[in-house]
Amino acid sequence: VQLQASGGGLVQAGGSLRLSCAASASRFNVLAMAWYRQAPGRERESVATISAGGRTNYADSVKERFVISRDNAKNTVHLQMNDLKPEDTAVYYCNARWGSATWWGQGTQVTVSS
Repeated sequence: VQLQASGGGLVQAGGSLRLSCAASASRFNVLAMAWYRQAPGRERESVATISAGGRTNYADSVKERFVISRDNAKNTVHLQMNDLKPEDTAVYYCNARWGSATWWGQGTQVTVSS
């Protein structure tokens, strides 16, 4: 599985961004998908996950602000990020899982200015 993330950029606090991750997978619909992020000097952390069946889960820090969704027809997962805060600044990574296998995208930078 190859993952291509896009949509990062520079935004002011309170603004919005939409990240997208396109997957090259013959059976995208069976994959669990997720977004992680890693800020400088910090460990990579899970931001949002969506199961093959569409069940979602969010880190407490982004609940009510971020929405993860998937489009199985287009092999794509999105992360809508609203009310962005400077502490959301990080490299965001797309992740796919199936059983014990996991794949990572290349990351996209999100910078939120105060």
